[in-house]
Amino acid sequence: MPASAEPRVALYFDFDNIVISRYDQLHGDSQYRKDTSRTKAVSPGTKAAERLKEATVDVDAVLDFAATFGTIAIARAYADWSTPVNASYRGQLIDRAVDLVQLFPLSATKNGADIRLAVDAVEDMFRIDDLSHIVIVAGDSDYVALAQKAKRLGRYVVGIGVAGGTSRALTAACDEYADYDALLATDAAVADDEASAPASQGGSARGGGKAAGAAKKAESSEAPKDEEATPRRRRASSKKATDGASAEGGADSVEEKPSVPTTAVQFMAPGQADETPAGTTRNPGRLLLKALELLRSKSDEEWQPSGAVKNQMLRMDPSFQERKLGFASFTDFLKSRGGVVELDETPGQNRVRIRPKKG
Repeated sequence: MPASAEPRVALYFDFDNIVISRYDQLHGDSQYRKDTSRTKAVSPGTKAAERLKEATVDVDAVLDFAATFGTIAIARAYADWSTPVNASYRGQLIDRAVDLVQLFPLSATKNGADIRLAVDAVEDMFRIDDLSHIVIVAGDSDYVALAQKAKRLGRYVVGIGVAGGTSRALTAACDEYADYDALLATDAAVADDEASAPASQGGSARGGGKAAGAAKKAESSEAPKDEEATPRRRRASSKKATDGASAEGGADSVEEKPSVPTTAVQFMAPGQADETPAGTTRNPGRLLLKALELLRSKSDEEWQPSGAVKNQMLRMDPSFQERKLGFASFTDFLKSRGGVVELDETPGQNRVRIRPKKG
């Protein structure tokens, strides 16, 4: 079989490492172990639950960034998925086609994720010749040897970690390193782009108002922008957990803060999240802006080829189809978003960019 011209990415996610690092970054060193030890049950409405909401890891931000390097051929997340904190992420990870590797704890503080992850990654590199990029989502210095081995085998190594929880040696061992907070900044930029958009979009696509109406209907059926990254199954589970908390009450309950993102984790019995319907496709308008922001931050170029933009959108959401939204072509879809993007149809160009903000 001929090798694909598209770069192929293998992503390995030490999930406990990132969740703990993010929590400790926001709430203090070693605070995760103190608040969520195995002898403590984290219940909705408690202080620990509120802290976990604030420290929720945005899985979509990580996967979308990894998709800028090529097609994600392998995506695995390593953790003990029977714990309530990790279990609350299962639906979102499964919806993004991430394989969940179960690791039972070997001791009070170790689950062996680093060894298992490294063994799998090396095996994949020898077994699959056309893997071009290795993405390691972790901050532990134990992964330095893996990064060095991958580089010796000719792979481009990308590290993703949390500031303050990532080893300097691991950062140096990678070809490229991305701070998790920088990935969140991309989502913030998308929200800013949306906020600066006119109230109404032009319906200049073929089919006029019908196509524009279809796109508007598709977007209005989505959650608000701060909920867009959360699959429907997690929103349903959140409602159950919230209702349960309000019924129980208790002296240690805390009034929910409006500023807490609704993508925050909720705690439930393992398997409860799998009872609700699967998530829907992503908001096409936000998907377009996210693709443009990612490509702009990667290439430092304002204008992007429309073909590259669509390719990035399909990497992030393979179900995207402009025809399903009522547009005859991707160019028509871009024209319908004229309030937020600008299209250059000069012969030989066919480029698009986020429309500059006025003033």
